[in-house]
Amino acid sequence: MQYEIRVEGQMSRTMTDAFPELESCIVAGQTLMFGQVTDEAHLYGLLARFQSLGLHVVEMRRTAP
Repeated sequence: MQYEIRVEGQMSRTMTDAFPELESCIVAGQTLMFGQVTDEAHLYGLLARFQSLGLHVVEMRRTAP
């Protein structure tokens, strides 16, 4: 499954490096992260990682099956 995750603000390179499985770019003052998520456990693990780093997820959506 392919996912897009929007995070409030511009994440530093150090922060984006904490998510090696995702690509990232800056869009309208937010960080857009996208990539393959293997299963539900992987998705919850990503969300837990965002939370533990104090990042605010603005939007998350599946973009492909």
